[in-house]
Amino acid sequence: MTPALPLTRRQRDILEFLREYVEANGISPTLEEIAAHFNVNKVTVFGHVAEMERKGIIRRRARGVSRGLEIVDQDEGVANEAPSLEILGKIAAGAPIETIEEPELLDFADFIPEGRDVYALEVSGTSMIEDAIADGDIVMVERRTTARDGETVVAVLPDGEATLKRFYREKGRIRLQPANSTMEPIYATDVEIRGVVIGVVRRF
Repeated sequence: MTPALPLTRRQRDILEFLREYVEANGISPTLEEIAAHFNVNKVTVFGHVAEMERKGIIRRRARGVSRGLEIVDQDEGVANEAPSLEILGKIAAGAPIETIEEPELLDFADFIPEGRDVYALEVSGTSMIEDAIADGDIVMVERRTTARDGETVVAVLPDGEATLKRFYREKGRIRLQPANSTMEPIYATDVEIRGVVIGVVRRF
């Protein structure tokens, strides 16, 4: 049996509320009902629920079903289920854009390197086209906070915006280099690395 990943305090509270609600009503609560119970907005609850799905604690019986949450029995053998990745949003391969959007799940059973923490982003823009990363592609990103020169990274700029570029350290600055000869690099004194691209999947 694959051990469950640890939950945050809020996630434990949501799990307990879900268990009590199902025991009392025979069905799961909606995201709106969970949000109302904890006096937070639905987007916040959506993020917690998506992360709990990633950790294998809960799952959805079907997409589009408002009361489809169920608690995973840890004795079922979660390791036998196909793994999935969260698509956390879109990542700019042109001008930087915000990346926080509602996540969806994408199965990548044959693509996830064993023992590595990987998530997925959908590319928006053409700044990495000469590295064969096109608009609409899915990049698989290993969660890392450091990168070597030349690696393609998810970088968060000082203003909080994120972009997908090749990473280079230069004297007194960082250069985020597009793979598109028509575009200029981005220079910054400091950036936050959120991960390094380890694979690309093309949607046709």
